[in-house]
Amino acid sequence: MSVFRNHRTPALAAAWLLTRALMLWLLAHDRLAPLGRGGVSREVRQLYFHWYGVLSQGAFPAGDRLWQYPPGAGPVLLAPGLLPGLTYFTAFVTCALAADAVIAVALARAGLRPGRSARGAWLWVLGLPLLLHVPLARYDVQVTAFAVVSLLALARRPRVSGAFAAMGALVKVWPALALIGTPRGRTTREVWTSAALTAAALLAVLVGAFSHPFDFLRQQSGRGVQIESLGGTVLGLARHAGWPGTARYQYGAMEFVGPYTGAVAACSLALTAAAFALVLLWRIRARRWTSATPYDAALTAVLLFTVTSRVISPQYMVWLLGLAAVCLTSRHTTQRPVALLILAATAVSSVAYPGMYGEVVRSTWTGCLLMLVRNGLLATAAGVSFVRLWRSGLSTAAPHRAAPTGPERGTHRIPAGLRTRQ
Repeated sequence: MSVFRNHRTPALAAAWLLTRALMLWLLAHDRLAPLGRGGVSREVRQLYFHWYGVLSQGAFPAGDRLWQYPPGAGPVLLAPGLLPGLTYFTAFVTCALAADAVIAVALARAGLRPGRSARGAWLWVLGLPLLLHVPLARYDVQVTAFAVVSLLALARRPRVSGAFAAMGALVKVWPALALIGTPRGRTTREVWTSAALTAAALLAVLVGAFSHPFDFLRQQSGRGVQIESLGGTVLGLARHAGWPGTARYQYGAMEFVGPYTGAVAACSLALTAAAFALVLLWRIRARRWTSATPYDAALTAVLLFTVTSRVISPQYMVWLLGLAAVCLTSRHTTQRPVALLILAATAVSSVAYPGMYGEVVRSTWTGCLLMLVRNGLLATAAGVSFVRLWRSGLSTAAPHRAAPTGPERGTHRIPAGLRTRQ
């Protein structure tokens, strides 16, 4: 591919190979105490493999309290079985690495265009290893690939963008937020129509191929307050003030149980709704769009969704790294300070899990401090992200327009959907 003929890409490729080799080494040695005593890889070896067996019989895991994913997650978990001669675990890791490579190449290619930057590719290549080996043993890299490709395809191929966003949303919902910043007019109509048609078609296939496709909704509604969430941080500190609650493994995560946990969970849901309303208000009020606006809006929306969620698992940082990397491919992004905050929060996340997870579970002062710092960084990032997006959308200054990236039917034009709306 042409991306590998650029003089910068050998260094990027070498960095990817070296860092991914280190991540594989960590995964191979994850039974060491600082790496989680086998807990990181256990999810794939036992839980995902169990689900693979159920899915192979043409059914979703009905009644399984740990199954809380939309129907599109089924094909992703079945995909490792298509690789011959490998165990399920090895094949799963191979699929995660392949998705990781797709993201890196897509970001590198985007960075070669006029008005673009290679910073996004470097952020992804060097930022993902901050999570140690966790990304290789979760399917969030695969989901992030859908969102990254969707955003990078938006300017040139709106229908392709919508299709990839829909596929990602069917796997883990949040990639639908990647479409929140699509330019008004024809682009939005094309993207959202493509997303709706793709989602409907794929959902029809999945409903016909598998039984119990919507059982995940019942399990998702029962989730409580995970110990790593913002509400969990509050409850963890409350334990030092005499709150009698404890942490218990349920619904696939360590959650707090005890008095007032229901109220904290309800507060989180209310904050998520308020955050979504703020993003919609920005979209209604915004009068200025640049080539970076769809990227910036996607990062802002997912950040707000993550910070206000009842659950903030370490692998959620993969989503934020991917979207921050997309933002940095544009020289006109408003989110550079946000990307730095996300990198810092990612580094703290790997200390909390798997390194010192026992401290977090027991809500020791060390564990509480780690969560306070990590979630404080994320909350600050979300606030800064929204403020910068809001100001850029209402600015009366002349907008930055990206240089033409290629011929538009024989002439160089800025896509109609990316023009400033007066």
